[in-house]
Amino acid sequence: MNLYCIYNVLNLIENNYDRNISIKELEEVSNYSYRNIQRIFKYSCGETIGAYQQRLKVENAYKLILYTKDTLTAIALQVGFSNLASFSKAFKLYFGASPKEARLNKELLFVKTNLVPVVSEERLKPEMIYIKPLKVYYESTSTPYLNADIEYLWEGFTKHIFPDYDCDYFGVIADEPLIKEELSCRYDACASQPAKMVKLPSKTIFGGKYAQFMHKGNYATIDETYRKIYAGWILDSGLEFAHTPIIEKYIKHIDNTDQEDGQLTAILLPIK
Repeated sequence: MNLYCIYNVLNLIENNYDRNISIKELEEVSNYSYRNIQRIFKYSCGETIGAYQQRLKVENAYKLILYTKDTLTAIALQVGFSNLASFSKAFKLYFGASPKEARLNKELLFVKTNLVPVVSEERLKPEMIYIKPLKVYYESTSTPYLNADIEYLWEGFTKHIFPDYDCDYFGVIADEPLIKEELSCRYDACASQPAKMVKLPSKTIFGGKYAQFMHKGNYATIDETYRKIYAGWILDSGLEFAHTPIIEKYIKHIDNTDQEDGQLTAILLPIK
């Protein structure tokens, strides 16, 4: 199992938590695209790259508060915050007390800074497929992945009424940011046929080689399948991944099957 990419990213962040780390730097030390290293990191370490960097900032700031006489403003700047206000907000969110209260109370800091990546024990076997470009009609939302906003988007999207036959539905996970505390993305709800009630914008998806994984069961459990992909299969696949978005195809869903365990989603990862 190749975990060097995770440890290289951890070392980069730990040594440079106090500055902005570029996408290029993370891609170079991990040898993965920014989309894939973000997800590998999240599912291996339990938090996003941005959340880990933010945690290092406030934890190291707490140590400076306890063991130095530096002003709070100086400490904020030293650990990488742009001003005292943003530092105070992040510090209180993490520790439940303001930096000033922490200095007055002089409580000892007991935190575990270093992460130990884990790998999925189950190995998934994807099918390698080629898919022709496909025109789809879509609506978008920008939200943390697996957020209820995605369900809300689909509720509104399906009300436009699409043809009963030969209409496939897809979710396109696009514009996934790399350095942020939450794993947010722009998510597109797509249909392969135009809606009957409204004119929707259109675009082309697919076109190329994909690793296709099958998730069985309702959508609420799909995160576990992603964990098996990004904290397992992808680490020793030996494949080079494209920068284009991940696509989900909803083969069996609540509108065409009565059983939750009968739902089926294809997860399609683009391959170069």
